[in-house]
Amino acid sequence: MLYRRFGQTELSMPVLTCGGMRYQQSWQDIAPQDLDRKIQENVAATVQKAFNAGINHIETARGYGSSEYHLGFVLPELPRHEIIVQTKIGPKTSESEFRKTFEISLQNLRLSHVDLLSIHGINTQELLTQTLTKGSLKACRRLQDEGLVRHVGFSTHGPRDTILAAINCGEFSYLNLHWYYFDQWNWPAILAAQARDMGVFIISPSDKGGKLYAPPEKLKQLCAPLAPITLNDLFCLSHPEVHTLSIGAARPSDFDAHLATLPHVENPWPVMDPILQHLHAEGARALGEDWWIHWTDGLPPIVNAPQALPLYHILRLYNLTKAFDMLTYGQMRYNILGGADHWFPGFKAGEFDEQQLRDALQGYRFADQIPERLRAAHALLNADDKMRLSQS
Repeated sequence: MLYRRFGQTELSMPVLTCGGMRYQQSWQDIAPQDLDRKIQENVAATVQKAFNAGINHIETARGYGSSEYHLGFVLPELPRHEIIVQTKIGPKTSESEFRKTFEISLQNLRLSHVDLLSIHGINTQELLTQTLTKGSLKACRRLQDEGLVRHVGFSTHGPRDTILAAINCGEFSYLNLHWYYFDQWNWPAILAAQARDMGVFIISPSDKGGKLYAPPEKLKQLCAPLAPITLNDLFCLSHPEVHTLSIGAARPSDFDAHLATLPHVENPWPVMDPILQHLHAEGARALGEDWWIHWTDGLPPIVNAPQALPLYHILRLYNLTKAFDMLTYGQMRYNILGGADHWFPGFKAGEFDEQQLRDALQGYRFADQIPERLRAAHALLNADDKMRLSQS
C-alpha cells in the first residue's frame, strides 16, 4: 500500500479507502435479532481483506443504513491505533440533534472515538449555511474538545460554487468530492483545497466515476492493457493533490482491480499516457475535436429553461455514451434527474423552452448546437426514472 499525508490532519492516509456503502444488509437500521450472519461474515471478510492489504481507512455514514452496525462487530477486533475510522452525518437544525445522531453512530461502531467526522451532503448554499449557523459545526467542535472526534470535514455532491464556498469558509480539515477522468469539473475545488492544506478524498470512483466495474467492450479495448477501473484510479492518483479513493466494496474481491493500480502510481505516465491519447482521439473522432476539447469553456453548468437543466451533466453523459459506448452508465445517472433532490439536482431535457435556453447561453461558443444535442441526449439516455441507491 502507498500512503499520503492527508492535508492538515497529518494522518498517513492509504491511497485506497474501504468505503462502507455497498456491503450493508439494509438501508435502514436493523434490530440485533434481524442480523443476517452471512452478510455479517461478508462484511468482516471485506474489511479484513482491506486491512491485510494495508487499507486501514474504513469509511461509512449514518445514512448508510446498517453499515455502521455491521462495522461495530469488526472494528473493535482490529488494532485501534492502526485504523482510521470515518463516519458522516448530515446537517441538522440544532446542536442537540446532531449530537444525538453522532451518539448513535458511535454506539453502532463500538468505538471510543472516530478519527474523521464529515458533515454529509453539503450540496447547497443553504445546507452550508445551516451547517455553520444551526448547531452542526458547533456540535462537532464540542465533540473534538471531548476527544470523541479528531478531525472534521465535509462531503459534497453539490455544484462547484457551493464546494468552493465550503472550502473557503476555513472550517474544515478535509473534503469528500467527485472527480475522475470521466468527470473533471471539480478540479478547481481540489486546487482550492490544496491551497488550504485540506485532505482530498474522492467519492465512488468506480460507480459514480463511470460504472467501471462493468465497462462496455469499447472502453475496455481503449483502456488496454489496463482495466478501465484501474486506469481511472491511476489517473486520479497521478495527481498528488488527491490523497485517497473510496472503494465501495461489496465483497473482498472488489479490491483486486484497484490494488492492480499500485505498481504504477509512482511512475504512471509510461502506461497511462498512451491510453489517455487513445481516449482523447476517440472522443475527438466521435464528437469533433473542437467540441471535445472546448465544450466546457464558458458553459453555464445549470440553466433554467424553464426548469433547471444541468447542462454539464447531461452533455457529459451524452459525450461518454457517443465516444465510449457508456450507455448503461449514462442512463443510470440521467434517469436520477428529477428525483434525487439536492444529491443530483435538475431535470431531464425532455421539454425545454428553446428561446429561454438560447438567452441563457449568450456568449457560449456552441450555443446554437445545444438544443439539438439536448434532444439527442434525451432520446439516447431517457428510460424509466430511477432513484438514488439509498432511496431504493
